[in-house]
Amino acid sequence: MATNKHATIRYHALDQCFSNWGRKYYIEDLIEACNKALYEFSGTVEGIKRRQVFDDIKFMESEQGWSVPLEKIKDGRRVYYRYDDRNFSIKKQAINELEAKQLKETLSVLTRFKGMPQFEWMEEMLIRIESVFKLKGNQISVVSFEQNPFLKGLNFFTDLFNAIQYKKVLTITYKSFRHEEPIKFLLHPYHLKQYNNRWFLFGYTQEHGAITNLALDRIITLSEIAETYVENTDINFEEYFDDIVGVTLRSDQHPQAIRLKINASLWPYIETKPLHGSQKVKTRTDQAIEVELFLQINYEFISLLFSFAEDITVISPQELKNIIKTKAEKVLKNYF
Repeated sequence: MATNKHATIRYHALDQCFSNWGRKYYIEDLIEACNKALYEFSGTVEGIKRRQVFDDIKFMESEQGWSVPLEKIKDGRRVYYRYDDRNFSIKKQAINELEAKQLKETLSVLTRFKGMPQFEWMEEMLIRIESVFKLKGNQISVVSFEQNPFLKGLNFFTDLFNAIQYKKVLTITYKSFRHEEPIKFLLHPYHLKQYNNRWFLFGYTQEHGAITNLALDRIITLSEIAETYVENTDINFEEYFDDIVGVTLRSDQHPQAIRLKINASLWPYIETKPLHGSQKVKTRTDQAIEVELFLQINYEFISLLFSFAEDITVISPQELKNIIKTKAEKVLKNYF
């Protein structure tokens, strides 16, 4: 049975051929029809094999497929294929076992978004799908996603999402932990990112002439205003976070080499879950592994290092060593 990502496209291409009583479809024609459908979908010119089409036909005829009523009619030394019922089509049939399995897997992912703003419709849709296709049964959850539906500020998610989509300028009242009083400013929203179970908004502020990020849980009010939206023409947010841990990127800093010594007892964890994508092993002994990273030093990275304080030692740069040392001394004072 074919299980690759293009199987469904081939099944529907074959279904269209079998339903067409106005033409005789020999095996070569079926191969050509499948290749044409695949090309229209993905642009690939790599043809499928004759054996693949036979396997697809076998699956479509099976109970796991659609039990299609297929005729194989001899025409001299050749055979052409068509449904014995002019009105039959897999599009008119109930979903088969494979489709039900794929739909269940999709539902397990979609449930991650239940309860989140912008996805209020998800709850009703999931219930309807489970009911129509009888997928609920006695299933239990086998996958859990990290999320915090009670996080303050999530009520702004829908408005921010729409403002980004429709390119609307916002006026935002924001309570920074650095200031006692809330501040108000204009923002051209570009991107939403989740980090450490919190959501952050990235956008351009005319007051600073730069990109800023705001934690949603610190937004007090927001509203749209009739201002000309400044398009994002400089930043690719798929690459924007490559040089940092977390969300804090400083325009006045550059990535730098950071050398760390990691105790051998912690290394299996750090090896499988690197501190940063740039992590490279430089030396290794039975007691410790030295690695080098290349990134900006920011609050999130310092916090990450401090969470492994007893098993990670900063070798360089001196600036980072001093920061960790100062934090450690402050922690120590709390216990005297």
